[in-house]
Amino acid sequence: MLKRLFIIVALLAVSAEPAAAQGGGDQLWLPLVARAQATPVFSGEATYYYATGAGACGFDASPGDLMVAAMNQPDWAYSAVCGEYVHVRGPDGEVTVRIVDLCPGCASGDLDLSQEAFAKIAPLPRGRVPITWQVVSPDLPGPIAYHFKDGSNQWWTAVQIRNHRNPVAKLEYLKDGSQWVSVPRTTYNYFVQTNPGMGVGPYTFRVTDAYGNVLVDIGIPLVENGTLHGAAQFPPGP
Repeated sequence: MLKRLFIIVALLAVSAEPAAAQGGGDQLWLPLVARAQATPVFSGEATYYYATGAGACGFDASPGDLMVAAMNQPDWAYSAVCGEYVHVRGPDGEVTVRIVDLCPGCASGDLDLSQEAFAKIAPLPRGRVPITWQVVSPDLPGPIAYHFKDGSNQWWTAVQIRNHRNPVAKLEYLKDGSQWVSVPRTTYNYFVQTNPGMGVGPYTFRVTDAYGNVLVDIGIPLVENGTLHGAAQFPPGP
């Protein structure tokens, strides 16, 4: 993993200002923002699967950390839930998991946990148990990171936000040094700018979480299939 420290030009816990957004898709993450800010408690059922940490969210496998889960289709929010943390309470315990995958057959409120996570809340032979869960904002080591998808170039630029403690609502890049452009989000958890792309870089990125906190990093080079660290992490959620 490539590592580099970038200059942060925005303070943590700053409310997001209205952007001169181009692109679109903002309406797709508004339900995520409303859900996160209200911090509701969801009810449903938990099952388990043989998770690797990879999946529909496009993250790498994480064999050293299998406290992960797949989100149900109704709550998938066009992949905006990817990377968020949820605290799950079950019949015999509780566990915090990161959302890394999609469970197409799960009903609203349901989660498909890794078997390691399921074992924290109930014996595996039970297979399906009632749960409640809530989005949380855990402490994380290090800053957020930007991952460029393989095939990214100056004309088709795909960026994924990683290692974020709060749900990510929006990614923008600074065009021509004066205009913030909102990058559309895909169902496979990348923000993709095309026709034209973002140019050759380096880029200035502005990332907004579901609580309105903003991080800005400058000088981020385009590294195909590379992961580069920003300068800071989001503050805790409510």
